Amino acid sequence: MIKSFEHVGMVTGHMDRSLAFYCDLLGLRLRLRKTMANGTEVAFLDTGNGMLEIFAPPDGAAAALDLAPATSGVLHITFLVDSVDESFAKLEAAGAAVRERPRPAVNSEIIDRVAFLRDPDGITVELAERRNELSPG
Repeated sequence: MIKSFEHVGMVTGHMDRSLAFYCDLLGLRLRLRKTMANGTEVAFLDTGNGMLEIFAPPDGAAAALDLAPATSGVLHITFLVDSVDESFAKLEAAGAAVRERPRPAVNSEIIDRVAFLRDPDGITVELAERRNELSPG
């Protein structure tokens, strides 16, 4: 039986750039960084209730592509934040590419506000605020 969510794995073209985005800007905590025998770097970042595992192949990686409509796959990764507006402003000021500015969520039964940006590899990152009555903890 499932105990909890553990981690999402993703690929980056440049580990230091990704760590700067996810740790320095978003506040995730680096738990492990090492180089595997094949030269691929791997890092585990603690999100507070799961991990983000990042792989950096020794020869780099192409930028992420958005999924075409009706294509299976992961659309985005979402981080719960205290303030979508404040987090968005910090990331935009740091040069993150904007997909959607802060707005009310479509799924307002669960999520109050959202915004979408891209990480340095083009992966879509959603910032979300939960509705007060559904706040974790």
